[in-house]
Order: sequence, then structure tokens, then C-alpha cells
Amino acid sequence: SRAHLPTDGLRSKSWEEFAKPGAPKMNFVFTVCDSAARETCPVWPGQPMTAHWGVPDPAVAKGAPEQIERAFREAYLILERRISLFLSLPLSSLDKLAIQKEISRIGNQ
Repeated sequence: SRAHLPTDGLRSKSWEEFAKPGAPKMNFVFTVCDSAARETCPVWPGQPMTAHWGVPDPAVAKGAPEQIERAFREAYLILERRISLFLSLPLSSLDKLAIQKEISRIGNQ
């Protein structure tokens, strides 16, 4: 990967894998596809906190190879920034309502 992140063994997964019995417990669920904001989301086991962090899908980018690469780079940078903001939240000192507000706010940045 151009971001020099290991991707071996990783793959895109359906939300159904995380909603079935025996799936890992989720504390937070972030939807990232542009269309997810308009879709009905599943009821997640364990009631994790959820937020929509929509990002334009770089896989549908059109144009010269440089334009397509730019679309992937922009999506990566958006997600990298949001994840960094999320990881900097003082989760242990915030109540659930404040955390929900913050993760929703991050999705708008």
C-alpha cells in the first residue's frame, strides 16, 4: 500500500459478519460510505456507539491515473484525521452523551 500499512489478510466485510452470534463485541461503529447516511443501519449487538463518517468513495473515481490516486489519497487523509481526533478523545472522562456528540462532530470534519 502507498501508505505503507500492512494489508495482508485484510478484506472488506459485510456488517452482517459483526451482527451475528459470536461476533466480536463492538464498542464503536463508524459508517464511512457516502450512501450509508441514507440507509437503515442494523441494530448492533451490545448497543455500540455509532456515527456516520461519510467519505467519497475513491473506488468510483474517474479520470487520469493521477486523479484516481488523488481520490484515494484524499479519502485516506480524511479517515486518518478523523481516527486521530477520535483517538485523542479523553474517553474515560466523558459520559456517553458527550462521547456521542464528539464522534458525530468528528464525522463532520
